[in-house]
Amino acid sequence: MERNEREKILAILKREVVITIGCTEPIAVALCATKAKEVLGKIPEKITVFLSANVLKNAMGVGIPGTGGMTGLPIAIALGTLIGKSEYQLEVLKDSSPEAVEAGKKMIDNKNINIELKKNISEKLYIEVVCESGKNSATAVIAGIHTNFVYLKKDNKVLLDKKSTIQNKEEVSVIEFNLRKVYDFAMTTAIRGIDFILESARINKAAAEVSFKVNYGHGLGKMLGAVENRIMGDNIFTAILSYTSAACDARMAGAMIPVMSNSGSGNQGIAATLPIVIYAEKNRNTEEELIRALVLGHLTSIYIKQYLGRLSALCGCVVAATGTSCGLVYLMGGKYEQVSYAVKNMIANLTGMICDGAKPSCSMKLTSGVSTAVFSAMMAVENKYVSSVEGIIDDDVDKCIRNLAQIGSEGMAETDKYVLNIMTHKN
Repeated sequence: MERNEREKILAILKREVVITIGCTEPIAVALCATKAKEVLGKIPEKITVFLSANVLKNAMGVGIPGTGGMTGLPIAIALGTLIGKSEYQLEVLKDSSPEAVEAGKKMIDNKNINIELKKNISEKLYIEVVCESGKNSATAVIAGIHTNFVYLKKDNKVLLDKKSTIQNKEEVSVIEFNLRKVYDFAMTTAIRGIDFILESARINKAAAEVSFKVNYGHGLGKMLGAVENRIMGDNIFTAILSYTSAACDARMAGAMIPVMSNSGSGNQGIAATLPIVIYAEKNRNTEEELIRALVLGHLTSIYIKQYLGRLSALCGCVVAATGTSCGLVYLMGGKYEQVSYAVKNMIANLTGMICDGAKPSCSMKLTSGVSTAVFSAMMAVENKYVSSVEGIIDDDVDKCIRNLAQIGSEGMAETDKYVLNIMTHKN
């Protein structure tokens, strides 16, 4: 692999594996509201927000950090304009306080916030916030990537206009990923160049451990990790599921706990990290093996997401758990061939799992994805895999990934509409 290409892959890995506090969709909306407020230069009297359907779907039922359990977009938007700082990026609400929450509640009660579905757009990640005060107004637009501002305007003066170039679509052509390239990068890059990935292990494990002490969400992780759990037993598999779901429980409940995300999703970051970390600890793998497994897992997830898209009708745990399965295969002693088998096993099993928004029960979906990742890895190291005569699997593993992406982004588009319609028309 040429040095220039290796450096580009490393840059993508560092950009896509970043810290976030809270579910990334409402946090991105809060970030956009913060930026619009900063451009306006004062606390707005009126806020109008236009969102793509996928952003709206992922922000309706999830807890907002620092709010004492409040859910949904209005409080995220209010806090963004009251205490948010855009330089914090996906940690934009980390300065939240009880006083700010009370002020946010008053803003909501005064009906100063209006949220609408943005019509006639193809971009699945689109956030537009218009802040008004008196005769002044400011507009901020995020598109493509959760922190990617493409448009800023104050009154009638345009300050930034990049609407014609959505960043995440350009980057697919910058690096033409394939699984072999991902594997070779993870296996051959000097450890000192990729050991930063250990921070994802530290942060995400810490999130799970906090969750074990508090009753967050459905408490799935805490339940699985309980000493009195006699159904699952005390073993590596249970520990993997317990830690993964516990971190998700806390995050979806709106705990003010940072997690390391992957491709704009904290849950994907959790699923791509914790199973590998826990297995490596229990199996006594070396630190170098852990680092290479984490890089393989995270980068495989990034590769798939670049073709699937940031937001889709397909649950992100399918993608992240596929990356995890690759990392587990490596820790179990497998090579590239077995890694490719694991990808095929995952795609054959989990393709079609719908995303019905971010919410506490996401921990159950992560557990489903991660348990499948373990089974797929175990099969792969025994050279057992789903063949090309079965379903959507192809002999070429990269074609399998394209098939998954095509189904998730195009084939399930109508499903996405039905899901959003059901979610927005409940009594």
